[in-house]
Amino acid sequence: METVQIIGILLVFIVFVGLMMTRKLTTLLALPMMAILLAAIAGIPLLSDNPDTFTITKGVLAGGAMKLSTAIAGLIFGAWFGQILNKVGITKTIIRKAAELAGDKPLAIAIIFFLAASVIFSAANGLGMVILVGTIAIPIMLTAGLKPFVSGLVVLLANAVGVVFNVSTWAIYTDVLKVPTDTIASYSLICAVPLIVIALIMIVYYTRKDGKVRRAWAMPLKQEFQNQDTKNVRSIALLSPLVPVLLVFFLKVDIVSAVFMGALVTLLLATPKRPIHVLSSALVEGIQDVAGALGLMIGIGMLLSAVTAPQVASLIQPLIEGMIPTSPLMYILVFTLLSPLAIYRGPLNVWGLGSGIAALIVAGGMAPVAAMLALRIVSNLQAVSDPTNSHNVWISDYTKTDIIETLRKTLPWMFVAVLISMVIAGLVAF
Repeated sequence: METVQIIGILLVFIVFVGLMMTRKLTTLLALPMMAILLAAIAGIPLLSDNPDTFTITKGVLAGGAMKLSTAIAGLIFGAWFGQILNKVGITKTIIRKAAELAGDKPLAIAIIFFLAASVIFSAANGLGMVILVGTIAIPIMLTAGLKPFVSGLVVLLANAVGVVFNVSTWAIYTDVLKVPTDTIASYSLICAVPLIVIALIMIVYYTRKDGKVRRAWAMPLKQEFQNQDTKNVRSIALLSPLVPVLLVFFLKVDIVSAVFMGALVTLLLATPKRPIHVLSSALVEGIQDVAGALGLMIGIGMLLSAVTAPQVASLIQPLIEGMIPTSPLMYILVFTLLSPLAIYRGPLNVWGLGSGIAALIVAGGMAPVAAMLALRIVSNLQAVSDPTNSHNVWISDYTKTDIIETLRKTLPWMFVAVLISMVIAGLVAF
């Protein structure tokens, strides 16, 4: 019977990964469906008269929906902060000043936009913020002579770097792996520095390899950008996106409090005319921006509750334990070679199957910090190369480039970035 259950669980994983990879089923629906099926195969009852019994309805669905409450709160507050930066003009001012600083030099424009957008995305990410930054920055880069692929690549790479430092995304590792926020912060440079170096090399390489072409951007900007106030906010306010990151890094403040204080500092430095309206409208629009991600995190929580239930874990754990690296060298090799499994919502994607796998890896004996680092590092590859990312899809459509070509051109570079970070992680944290 146990063998049949193990085969059934493996088939569920294989079938649903295939459905997600081929886009036959969205991850938003696939994760809760997997959670229900895994629990059912392991013999977890649907309902029970005993309130202490772990059931699918109570333990997997209801309990799972609330399991990542810390991460969900962090995501909401992060989106709120991003909208505040947008509404007071800080996001647009950073991009405008970056363009002015670079002048009419295409490579300089690409590099400065990469650095400026990385700062913006460290404060707030998600499709809404990518669209906001992209619809301003990409036309400027194209007009300066950069090819569409390079222009889109700059935004993709900046988003990946920003996610590493975005405190609202750290909460999922705290919820899943129980790693303190200050510990996550202290290891962030291991994930970020190789990515930044490789990103800069990529920008230089593709700018020079593909050549530059002078052209005008034919696509009209959104009305809100055509009519926007061109007055810059005061320079000191441009430091606002860094406030939450610095509070977490140096003062060990929790994520929600850090973002909340960052929002208050932003209002004090930018002094908008209607601060109450800015706060309230930014909250509503911020939640709209991350609605899909919130639904995804609820599904992740359900899957996490299912795979960590004793009935399911007892079946999966022996398989996971056999694959857990036992030395720094194996740790480096396993996670580097398997890093492409982070794309297409695969088993190393913390926003997909990876959350459940990570919990089982830690339960099998791996140090939580080592598991956290491995997942964060491979997520760099996912953030840039994954064709199922909504921001990849939007950038590809906006620049009229092939999304699979983006995967093909970026994957080898991201693989190198993962390898370098994993070597450092293996020496420092394993």
